[in-house]
Amino acid sequence: MRGIDVNALLEGLTDRQAEAVTTTGAPLCILAGAGSGKTRVLTRRIAYRVATGSADPRHVLALTFTRKAATELGRRLEALGVRTHVTAGTFHALAYAQLRRWWADNDRRPPVLLERKVGLLARLHASSGASVSGRANVQPVDLAAEIEWAKARMVGPDDYEAAAARHRRSAPLSPAALASLYRRYEVEKQRRGLVDFDDLLIGLARAMGTDAEFAASQRWRFRHLFVDEFQDVNPVQATLLAGWRGEGNDLCVVGDCNQAIYSWNGADPAQLRDFKRREPGATVVVLDDNFRSTPQILAVAGSLIPPGPGRSGRLRPRRPDGPLPYIRTFERDVDEARSIARLVRDRHAPGTPWSQIAVLTRTNAQLVAFEEAFRAGGIPVRVRGGGAFLERPEVKAALGELGRPDGALAPGLADMAAAVRQGSPELGTAAEERRAVLEELVRLGHDYLALEAEASVAGFTAWLAAGLRSEAPHAVTDAVDLATFHAAKGLEWPVVFIAGLERGLVPISHATTDEARDEERRLLYVAVTRAERELHCSWARQRTFGARSLRRQASPWLEEIQVARAALAAGEAHPGSTAWRSRLADERARLHGLRGGRAAVGGRTGVKIGSAADPGLLDALKSWRAEAARAGGVPAYVVFHDTTLAAVAEARPRTQTALLDLPGLGPVKAERYGDALLAVIAAHKGDGRS
Repeated sequence: MRGIDVNALLEGLTDRQAEAVTTTGAPLCILAGAGSGKTRVLTRRIAYRVATGSADPRHVLALTFTRKAATELGRRLEALGVRTHVTAGTFHALAYAQLRRWWADNDRRPPVLLERKVGLLARLHASSGASVSGRANVQPVDLAAEIEWAKARMVGPDDYEAAAARHRRSAPLSPAALASLYRRYEVEKQRRGLVDFDDLLIGLARAMGTDAEFAASQRWRFRHLFVDEFQDVNPVQATLLAGWRGEGNDLCVVGDCNQAIYSWNGADPAQLRDFKRREPGATVVVLDDNFRSTPQILAVAGSLIPPGPGRSGRLRPRRPDGPLPYIRTFERDVDEARSIARLVRDRHAPGTPWSQIAVLTRTNAQLVAFEEAFRAGGIPVRVRGGGAFLERPEVKAALGELGRPDGALAPGLADMAAAVRQGSPELGTAAEERRAVLEELVRLGHDYLALEAEASVAGFTAWLAAGLRSEAPHAVTDAVDLATFHAAKGLEWPVVFIAGLERGLVPISHATTDEARDEERRLLYVAVTRAERELHCSWARQRTFGARSLRRQASPWLEEIQVARAALAAGEAHPGSTAWRSRLADERARLHGLRGGRAAVGGRTGVKIGSAADPGLLDALKSWRAEAARAGGVPAYVVFHDTTLAAVAEARPRTQTALLDLPGLGPVKAERYGDALLAVIAAHKGDGRS
């Protein structure tokens, strides 16, 4: 194509990136790790194909999953000079445009698009005699989510019960009741002449499967297919893609199995994982150079997931070294929020934007404490994803149910707290997230009651608005981003704080299957790989849920981060090298060996840890531990296991760094108890060893 400099398209690319852009292999699968420049490679491949004449831009179809991603795709293609003729957009938008053409060609009156299922489902559910009030266990949004899951897998009402049993779905209604509601929903839509967003994909796939002439015209028009984020494809999208493709091989998919985090919504990462097996003649190019994060951050990320394809099985850092990841423990969640607010302010250098910093949590509910702390500290914030707390539909509905504006707050708040406590924990992700949000509202209500003895509903609402004022979408141009792990996908920041790394949140409590826990692990990996220069991880021993304050435990995966940090602190190998993997394995073996009372020593196993411990120092350490346990109100073993104290009494460390070299003494406990341990060691004379 005239006007495109082919050589310029290859400038600045690595050998692997250039291979992905120029290869003639088809179909083509590009496995692009986090920060490897996948969008750059995808758009340059499209431009390269057009510039070299191997693809006609009028017959190119580039697909992605969100409007934001589609906008970015279009912007980059326009900058490369090929956007005018290329068709690019989301699956849903393109399906709707093509269906409208098909309806017109068949003289069919186009149905009206139902943009939200919730209202219709609420009325249908209410007509069955079940309550859909904010205090009921079953919420219309949960019903909509379950139907969307079924439609993503092309499961109709008649097949829902069997599919739900096969996939072990934890639905908001019994399978039979959900199937009945689903059936009535479909009948009502048809009666009113409506289609929902899911129907667009299913309808186009069916049209192409039953109308051979229409299918042939689509395949003639779209001969060169490109799909971004292929790990997020669900079965109905895969069916539609197969319809567009037909017998052709001109297909290029880009994705990363380690960032597959939407299976709860029907996405099937096996579409990417098994691509080579399904397509025996496929070409696979692996992009494993990371241009985003420091080696230290990538080392932590790599410790969370199994090795993948590529030269080393890990992302290879292309940035210079940075600081070690930080790990902090706080007594209460409010302490965590306030401390991070202070740390954020400390890192906001003059002339640098606030938007270079982000705070990420597993759930939207956890972000409320940070909204409070940052507003109180005068730090501008922007909530990404689920929206600001006061803008969430469930919060608006709950505020409306507290009673008359001039009425007392306490009775309505008590009713809400009781309803939250009675909610079923088996309703799935959406219901659990909503309950957590309502628990935060109850907590805020109790905070207000402590300030105002005669608190009214109107006063509480005004207090919330003042403390958690919602900004218009573009009112804040420079602000610290607050986001969930899910909402952070596709974004990046120089400094990232990952907060609330606690058991029950990371992984989330309802992730009970191996598949669900694997996805939770990938979700944490996505959060970690958002950081460019600094990574801060934290958790709190006590977290408030509504009116309840519960003791917490650190996420089991924080141990993996501690192990990686200890290996980095040892400074014996560079992340990504064979020596680094060996060092990481040694650190993990030492920690796991401690739990069994034995560890590898000098390449041998079976040597008991602490066998040469100083008995007097060990007794002194146990006495100190008993006092620490009483002060913390926890059993002694929670402070330190006997074998840990034996290892300390044997090694007699004199510095924090030396403490971190001991098995079982990760940065979290070293930060909390390190000074006290060193003081006990210094005070004990022992046998005079140094």
